[in-house]
Amino acid sequence: MPAAALKPKPLPTQSTAKRSVQLDLPYVPVEKRPLPAGRPRDWYVTHNRRLKAMRLAIALLDSGVYVPNQARNETIRSTAELIGVHVPSDTTCHMVRALMRYSR
Repeated sequence: MPAAALKPKPLPTQSTAKRSVQLDLPYVPVEKRPLPAGRPRDWYVTHNRRLKAMRLAIALLDSGVYVPNQARNETIRSTAELIGVHVPSDTTCHMVRALMRYSR
């Protein structure tokens, strides 16, 4: 008997499921660590914006939004409410779409 026949079937993913897979709620953020001291304020703002955009992009991908064209500002903001993140600005929404675009 081949080894592949002995392996259990994997759980369905978003791409193989018959219907969309729901987000696992409640969303629990990763444990925060202190940022390095001594950087300019603009660095911290940009860093936190990138982290927020990354969290939102992951949540959108988990909910079935794979193409940046599907991720309008309203969709991104409703996803932010769903996972408990403050409402993102237009700049952050743009960054989310850019992350989704470059991950392909």
